[in-house]
Amino acid sequence: MRRTRARGPILGALVLAAATAAAVAAAGAVRAESVVAGLSQARIAITANFDGSEILVFGAIRREAPPPEGAPVEVIVAVTGPLRPEEVRRKERRFGIWINTQAVVIDQAPRFYAVATTGPLSQILTHTEDLRHRVSVPQAIRSVGASEDAQDPDAFTEALIRLRQAEGLYSLTEGTVSLRESTLFNARIRLPANLTEGDYGVRILLTREGRVVDSHVTVLPVQKVGLERFLFHLAHDRPLAYGLLALALATLAGWGASAVFRALGR
Repeated sequence: MRRTRARGPILGALVLAAATAAAVAAAGAVRAESVVAGLSQARIAITANFDGSEILVFGAIRREAPPPEGAPVEVIVAVTGPLRPEEVRRKERRFGIWINTQAVVIDQAPRFYAVATTGPLSQILTHTEDLRHRVSVPQAIRSVGASEDAQDPDAFTEALIRLRQAEGLYSLTEGTVSLRESTLFNARIRLPANLTEGDYGVRILLTREGRVVDSHVTVLPVQKVGLERFLFHLAHDRPLAYGLLALALATLAGWGASAVFRALGR
């Protein structure tokens, strides 16, 4: 009887050990695929004649074991600009004039957001994973602080997305990530001319059956350089000096134009 009773705890311990080993093996299988990636440019310089740029995101999928059977691996590339609060206003025509009637402050919205994928986003990423990783354009915007007094606050978020899409600042291009032999990938992301200075995050996500199995994040600095950088920081850090400089340059330009016309009139 004592031997029979002793087998219970031992059997339970063996079952627990087997379950733990299986869980560890499963986790190892998920992490057997990882991303190794790079960018074609280390930074983006905004100059006087800057009319946009393009970055090439490239990399490979490193494996420690043969790829699992089933759904193929998919790649998502997301480039996120600086996050800032945004105020969205609604205008209505009253008494023949357009006036602001409502306003909603969105907590955080990227100044630029571009997503490129190997396939349709809704098929390669589940809604739950989208909520967790904030991949799609609506999920990248945080509007939890929207005013409760505003009617239909989601409409303000949708309006912001439409405006940014029209300006070329928000985009979703499905099927533009090239994936060769389920190992090598690359994607080209177009950066418009109206970029905001700051650090841009570049994320690469690997998915299988709609679930993210690995991700890689790197930073792409976007900076004004030369005279543009000097004037930008002067206007924001020393507005009085910037105003005096602008006044002096305007006066000098007016005097120069007057002198030229007087010389031509003789």
